[in-house]
Amino acid sequence: TTLFRSAYQTTFIITQTYLFSAAVAGAPLTDMISMYNSIYWNSGSPDQQIFETSQGRLREPFWNLLPEYIDNSPLFQATNIQTPILVTFGDNDGAVDRHQGIEFYITMRRLKKPMIMLVYAGENHAVRKKENKLDYTKKINEFFDYYLLGKPAKPWIKKGVSYVEKEKESKASGIK
Repeated sequence: TTLFRSAYQTTFIITQTYLFSAAVAGAPLTDMISMYNSIYWNSGSPDQQIFETSQGRLREPFWNLLPEYIDNSPLFQATNIQTPILVTFGDNDGAVDRHQGIEFYITMRRLKKPMIMLVYAGENHAVRKKENKLDYTKKINEFFDYYLLGKPAKPWIKKGVSYVEKEKESKASGIK
């Protein structure tokens, strides 16, 4: 298995085992093929080197090792997932584009798999703004309270808040 940081590993491991009752991953890479030709905006360089010579250690481009890239992409293994997962992205992530999360979210929803995706406005690869850190911590606790402790689900867990609704709320309150 290819090794990446913990968000990728969390997302990948739940495609391989039913051992975990719930999982949280911040800005995980989910599709190695689509990310291969994207840009690491924090430096302006292509992501290709991450897969070939850095964290990915796959040695060659995806077109030479297509089965390995597919086998190591959580997106392509999503049918195996039974673990509820909470995934978070910043809408200005310069390391892992939030579209990795969108692809995964749409796939999981289509498969009727338990996934929640949080998107924080103005955040890069990690949640840094104090109000977002507080919100994220609260939501992680509420997510685990529900899935691990059997406490009642908070409305956002069951109903969710669409990105469009969140934008309307932010504009109405003057928060960006």
